[in-house]
Amino acid sequence: MDNQHRQIKGYRELSQDEIDLMNEIKAKGAEIGELVEKLRAADGLDQRWVSIGATDFQTGLMALTRSVAQPTFF
Repeated sequence: MDNQHRQIKGYRELSQDEIDLMNEIKAKGAEIGELVEKLRAADGLDQRWVSIGATDFQTGLMALTRSVAQPTFF
């Protein structure tokens, strides 16, 4: 489906540069996700802090994504 995001209220069409940035953010997110999984599997770590770090990374990645997408909604 071509330009399907235009059919979703609050989203705009992205330029190719913006799409490339979004894909780069998503790729970094996948990298960080792999690191978090390694940390979760490691013995002797404070898993509470691993969870806090994972949440903060997710928040940061979402903020970066929204900075590019610039949705018009809350």
